[in-house]
Order: sequence, then C-alpha cells, then structure tokens
Amino acid sequence: MKIYNTLTRAKEEFKPLEDGKVKMYACGITVSGEAHIGHGYQALIYDIMRKFLEKQGYAVTYARNYTDVDDKIIAKSRETGIPADKYAADMIENIDRIMARFDVDEPTVWLKATENIGNIIDFIEKLIASGHAYPADNGDVYFDVTSFRRYGCLSNRSVEDMLDGVRVENGEQKRNPADFALWKAAKEGEISWKSPWGEGRPGWHIECSAMNRAAFGEQIDIHGGGRDLIFPHHENEIAQTESLTGKQFARFWTHNGLIKVNGQKMSKSLNNSLLLNDLLDKYSNEAVKFALLQTNYRNDINITDGIFDEAEKHMTGFYTVIKKVEGEFGKAACSADSGSGGNPEIDSRFNAVMSDDFNTALALSDLFGIFKNISRKTAAGDKTAADDVRQVRATYSLLGLFKKDAAEYLAETAARRGGEIPERVKELAAARWNAKAARNWAEADALRAEIDALGYAVKDSKDGYTITEK
Repeated sequence: MKIYNTLTRAKEEFKPLEDGKVKMYACGITVSGEAHIGHGYQALIYDIMRKFLEKQGYAVTYARNYTDVDDKIIAKSRETGIPADKYAADMIENIDRIMARFDVDEPTVWLKATENIGNIIDFIEKLIASGHAYPADNGDVYFDVTSFRRYGCLSNRSVEDMLDGVRVENGEQKRNPADFALWKAAKEGEISWKSPWGEGRPGWHIECSAMNRAAFGEQIDIHGGGRDLIFPHHENEIAQTESLTGKQFARFWTHNGLIKVNGQKMSKSLNNSLLLNDLLDKYSNEAVKFALLQTNYRNDINITDGIFDEAEKHMTGFYTVIKKVEGEFGKAACSADSGSGGNPEIDSRFNAVMSDDFNTALALSDLFGIFKNISRKTAAGDKTAADDVRQVRATYSLLGLFKKDAAEYLAETAARRGGEIPERVKELAAARWNAKAARNWAEADALRAEIDALGYAVKDSKDGYTITEK
C-alpha cells in the first residue's frame, strides 16, 4: 500500500511505527461558523482513510480535534454577545448534527483545545526550558524558529522566504518576525486561563501538538488536514513537537485539496461558501459524496453548476439497477448482510486502486462498468447479478455509498425533485420518439434502456408519449 507523503513529496510504501497498529490524527474544524462543504469533504476523506486501513487489517486509533478557542471564535463572541465557550459549544453541537446527516463516522478519539489547557501549558514550559521558546514582557510566549534547523521542511520554504512580507503587529514582542505565538496574553473581555505567564489562552498551532502528545505520545503514523494547513500550521506543529521530543513527529503527512466554486477558491470574503446543511436539503448524502470522491483527494475540487445533479443522476441510475435486480432475484439475495459470498473480483479491484494512495476517483469510475455488467446479467436471468450487487454494497459502503434501501433511496430522490422530470430524461424521450418515427427500432430500444436506467418509464400512445417515474 502506497501513500503520498507531503514531507518527501513522493508516494511511499506504508509501514506503521508499530506492526499492525496505526496512530492517525486529522486537524478538524475551527468552530467559528457553520460546517461547509470543505469541512464535510475533509471529514469524509480521513474517515475513508481510516476505514481502508482497517480493511487492510490495521488496528487504527483515529483522533480529530475541534479548535474551540481562537481569534475567530472570540471575534464571533463579540459580534453575537454570546460568551466564547458557549458559542463554541453551540457550534460543535450544530456541526455534529450536520455531520450525522452527512453520515461520516465518529473518530476513535475527539479532542478539544479547551480540555487540554494543562497539557498545552506543560508543553510550552518544556519548550521554554529547552531554549526553543521565550516569554515576552507582555505575557505572550513565542516559539523561536531559528532554534529549529529543519524549519520549513514540510512547506519547502526557507526562513528567509518566510520573512518576505511578514510584519510585526502592534504589541508583539518577537525576537524574529517569523516567530509564532504559543500563548497569547488575554485582552479585556476575552476568555482566558491562568498560566505561569499570566492570564491568557493558547495560540492556534500549539493546540494540535499538545493534543497529539496527550493522545498518542511522541510520534504518530499519519497526520492529515487540508492543503491550506501545510504552512504555517503543520510546519509549526513539526517545529514545536520535534523540538520537544527530538524525534520525527509524523511518519506520513497527508493533505486533501481545497474546494473551489466555479474556479474560485471558496471563502467567506467571496460569499461563495456552500453550507453542508443546505446541500443535504437538496441532495442525498451519497450523491454529495459521489460528486466529491470523483476527484483524487490531493487535487482541488471545482464545484461547477450541475455537479451534484449529475452525481444524483448517477446514483439514481445505480439504485434503479439494484432495485431491478432485487425484483428479479429477491431483496435478500442482494443484501450485504446476507452472509453469502459475493464477487471477489469487485472487491479485489477496489483494494488495488485504493491501495494506490486512496484512489477513490478510479474506484468510482469502475462502478459504471460494474453496473453495466449487472444489467446485462439481469436481462439474461443470470443470478450472479445478485452476487455483484451484494459485493458492491459490501465494498463501496467504505466510501459511504449504497447503504440505503434502493426503493427508499429512489423515493426520497423523487420527493426532493418534486416530481419534475429532468431535462436529460425529456431529451432522451424525444429522441426515442423520433427514432421510432424513423423506424430505427434498435436506437429506440437503446434510448428506452437509458431512460429506464435513470429511474423513468416512457409509455406510448397514439397521441404521443408520457414520462413517469418508476
């Protein structure tokens, strides 16, 4: 099994620090706002990584964090008048509810910055004692980047490059403009905790290092997050942790791509954020997942007009085939829980492509050939079509797909569409009518089959035709 390692900029054979066990950490959400599609995507990707590692026989301990205190949360607290701790707790409850709708499993361990203040203070004290950090007169504590010779190893930047354009803000007492805050002295009205340097709160970067150390010890196998975290967040995590332990912090660094909307980076400033809850009101969670997983996780995803409609169309087509197989050979024969054997070739192919750096894009592209073959078998009365469906359900559930009852999925999708016939189905029906008029029976039959695969039926009459949902 190979995983792309951001640290070495190459795919490497995965070998855990301890045989048979994997320690995995992914940076979670800063709870300053509602969950958007980027948050959902990152949670999905690392849930899939965890599950595939488990499928390969590893015992995985997977930790995610909530950043529940930082500058953005404090700003939101001022804006809303809600105390920062209450605001963060309310947002976490809301985000948890949305993630449950998205159907992403909980990690093994949940970590929160506010529940690790003692661990954070202990970490900072040790960095000061070893000469890697220093307290300022105003109660701030900074990490000295010049004390860590490998600073820049993850982002492939030199300290000189990092200094370009950096300015020291008013009130900061840094020795070096590239130094970063480990502890921030409290300003009036801010949430704070007692520390050896006075009332204050942790800096963002130290939180993950301290929580990792508390959960896993000095080293982990995989550290993940969005590509926007490579610098400065993950770079600073490496500097802090390895300065304290003298050991390599994470064996593999993995980073998922970012979400773009019609070619532009998704951001609040551009007012183009796609809230996950809003998407789930319009589309099934499986359709949203299908749309996202068609791109390799390391690449950016461009959310274009119609991408989720297209994904819903594909999932509807797949579930329509499943429903037809269930009608021919029985629902029990198609259930992943039946205990009967499936088609090992489907599972073997899935394992092969996912072993190459979790290639969900290729795994999904295989589905079109699989379902075409299932349809062919069903038409021929071949009962192994049920074996194939059973295997698809068992295997692809790892990606969060094919977990619903087929009839239920199709009914829910139809209800969301409000009975409106998609334009694609209308186009196919019109083309079929024209083919019949031209006595091109083969083309007409092929078009009917395509309409059928999309979950619709065409009924002819002397005056024309009607389209109905199946």
